[in-house]
Amino acid sequence: METMSALARTAPPLAGTIRRPSCALRPTASLSFAAASTTPRGRLGLGLSTAPAGSGRAARARAVPRRIVASSVGEIISRFEKKGFLLKGLKLFQCPKDLAQEHYKDLKDKPFFPKLIDYITSGPVVCMAWEGDGVVASARKLIGATNPLQAEPGTIRGDLAVQTGRNVVHGSDSPDNGKREIELWFKEGEVCQWESVQAPWLIE
Repeated sequence: METMSALARTAPPLAGTIRRPSCALRPTASLSFAAASTTPRGRLGLGLSTAPAGSGRAARARAVPRRIVASSVGEIISRFEKKGFLLKGLKLFQCPKDLAQEHYKDLKDKPFFPKLIDYITSGPVVCMAWEGDGVVASARKLIGATNPLQAEPGTIRGDLAVQTGRNVVHGSDSPDNGKREIELWFKEGEVCQWESVQAPWLIE
């Protein structure tokens, strides 16, 4: 049975907690709030800020844009599960630079490599280990083309991403890389060995 790794980039960290790249991040997971003076493109600005009573400004309560990031990590996991793959490992992880460089070492000579490393290390990622019959080839179809603008509607990137540089999900491109990446992202004992009761209905 094949195994593969998948990485989903989470939302930007709250202001003042973790370093972020200078450009706006493409959100991919969870719900976060951070004070902002303007509403970033593609995000929904909500929230109400009121002045303390007696300050003379209470009557002039004003709406303050706040950063709302729509959840998609759960949807990514759901798409793999609905396909019938078995989730063997899952964790929220702050990726150090050396691990990111090792993970993407095949791209180290590409001009976009520094930005790629900055992006994946700028906030937590959700690391997943999946198992299934033909999981790598099938998952690549679920994920879609690298360029979201060329990814078919219904794929993860086609539905949840806009730019290549703001990748919402990574998936292993071969069974060998799947094994290597799982060993890279998960320590011994972090990948669970179990069987789903649905397996006899999915696999002969």
